[in-house]
Amino acid sequence: MKHNFCAGPAVLPQEVIEKSAQAVNDFEGTGISILSISHRSKEFKPVVDEAEALVKEILSVPEGYSVLFLAGGASMEFCRVPYNFLNKKAAYLNTGVWAKKALKEAKAFGEAVEVASSADKNYTYIPKNFEIPADADYFHFTTNNTIYGTEIRKDLDSPVPLISDMSSDIFSRPIDVSKYNCIYGGAQKNLAPSGMAFVIVKNDALGKVERYIPTMLNYQTHIDNGSMFNTPPTFTIYAAMESLRWLKAQGGVEEMAKRAKVRADMLYSEIDRNKLFVGTAVDEDRSYMNICWVMAEEYKELEEDFLKFAQGKGMVGIKGHRSVGGFRASCYNALPKESVQALIDCMKEYEAKH
Repeated sequence: MKHNFCAGPAVLPQEVIEKSAQAVNDFEGTGISILSISHRSKEFKPVVDEAEALVKEILSVPEGYSVLFLAGGASMEFCRVPYNFLNKKAAYLNTGVWAKKALKEAKAFGEAVEVASSADKNYTYIPKNFEIPADADYFHFTTNNTIYGTEIRKDLDSPVPLISDMSSDIFSRPIDVSKYNCIYGGAQKNLAPSGMAFVIVKNDALGKVERYIPTMLNYQTHIDNGSMFNTPPTFTIYAAMESLRWLKAQGGVEEMAKRAKVRADMLYSEIDRNKLFVGTAVDEDRSYMNICWVMAEEYKELEEDFLKFAQGKGMVGIKGHRSVGGFRASCYNALPKESVQALIDCMKEYEAKH
């Protein structure tokens, strides 16, 4: 049996995979594949509508917000966000590679200040006690840092509207959407296959910048056209709808938050107990979604050997990002607790051999 700990594209519920596969063969009894049906057809329009409605229901999105499904990934939004929201000045928290890239793009559109950074310790912690400038148009932060295994699991207090990249922990916990002008992310973690970004945008926060915004980069374009201004990623939207149906049936984000804590507590306990391994993120900022660890210093030479051992036991995708090395277990919503237990058993068995 394979246990999928890939960081993204990542594990999806088996039920979602099966229903999506069925739609590839025959979408809703049309005799046509979801891969080749028109996005303008009467059969497909309800898919977009239901997916949008489910996002709003599951996250308790208040009135006055739009949900968009756009081609591309979160990296596209790194520039689309400042294009639409940065008029004079924006504030950014630098907690990792993706946050740093978002900040870089914002600097092309106006003053973008870094309020704090954890780069000094290779992003192994979340900065604290920083000051957000009250004259900023928005404050941007990345909630979960997949490469380094740190996470902000709360809606921050801010004197200005929040904007957040929630690519890798969206739908894993409740959030107060009313604090945000925009929430965005790539779909390929907790939502759907790759190829799409989701965007939740506050309608009346738009139209405030003085610059011309190219048509495709203007959020208002996509709001006015219901994510259908151009041909959308139809299959990914369909899979997202099925994933959201599954999520609702499982108990929503409240249930996902409970499961995430259980999985993380199990694996972190083993990392802390096992003499061969050491966690990389500081305890208080450890991610529930991406759990990172390395071999203890005296066992460094065993890193490749353990990786091969784990792969032989069915563990897929646990090699750490090249910038930090070691190991990473991505524990997204669809990952069963049994997979985490299988990894723990594998770690214990390897420890007993050494």
